[in-house]
Amino acid sequence: MSPPHHTQLTRSVDALVRRLEQLHRQISTVIVGKDEQIRSSLACLLAGGHLLLEDLPGVGKTTLAHALAVSLGLHFCRVQFTADLMPSDLVGVSVYERAEERFVFHQGPVFAQVLLADEINRAGPRTQSALLEAMEERQVSLDGMTHPLPAPFFVIATQNPAEQLGTFVLPESQLDRFLMCLSMGYPDAAAERELLAGEDRREMLRHLAPVMSASELVAAQQLVPQLHAAPALLDHVQALLAASRSGEWFVHGLSPRAGLALLRAARAHALLQQRTHATPADVQAVAVPVLAHRLQVRSGASRGRRAQLQAMVESVGLV
Repeated sequence: MSPPHHTQLTRSVDALVRRLEQLHRQISTVIVGKDEQIRSSLACLLAGGHLLLEDLPGVGKTTLAHALAVSLGLHFCRVQFTADLMPSDLVGVSVYERAEERFVFHQGPVFAQVLLADEINRAGPRTQSALLEAMEERQVSLDGMTHPLPAPFFVIATQNPAEQLGTFVLPESQLDRFLMCLSMGYPDAAAERELLAGEDRREMLRHLAPVMSASELVAAQQLVPQLHAAPALLDHVQALLAASRSGEWFVHGLSPRAGLALLRAARAHALLQQRTHATPADVQAVAVPVLAHRLQVRSGASRGRRAQLQAMVESVGLV
């Protein structure tokens, strides 16, 4: 017989997975041909992390963020990051109210449940830091007062290629605040034909209805850490960390925080697969989006960081 805790966990997973599958199907009607990116985005959300999208304009980044927010019934805000955007434009400001004879805090757009930080690397370092601090602490501190951010709180930031004009590169310490980094990529021919011949995506967003509530999402996020991680799985994670630190693949190795992020994302991926335990396959499925943006390839390497990381993951998987 299964232990009572395991039986209850299995029932909770079964109930949530049905909702998550419905959520995935609905988003797929708007974001066509991008099942892998949708699944990774959902894993990032379930793991309680934040998502960075590195890609060119016009490939569906904003639509993905909006579709997630609407399908979850969450409050959504989009902020266009520009060189003149100030931290107060993002987090809010205290204004003296004469009628009340006191300063009153007016919340900024960061107090949304889903925040799209569009072209984050076009804003100056101070504004970038203000957002990333809020992401890490889940609160805003101003004038000696602490203002908690809503739960759930999910940031999707987009980043233009660094070679484009007017960009401020995110430092490694700030990139590390994002659980995952994805690229939407161009659609394949069939998906692009469906986009060209179908209904306008903005019109489709207006007709979406929530398929999960905020409370159900929070319950799912609380369930993820309960999924079992066997000692053999921890051995596999540690083998990946050790390989990254060997000097063979990258300039610097992965930190313990990266290992924790990888394990958290692997558990979230397992939940999407309707399992109560994570496996090495889950780790390998999320390794590139979780780890690639935290690494720098050695000079003279013939592959980019994603391809280099994939090769490292496959080499460890064969041991």
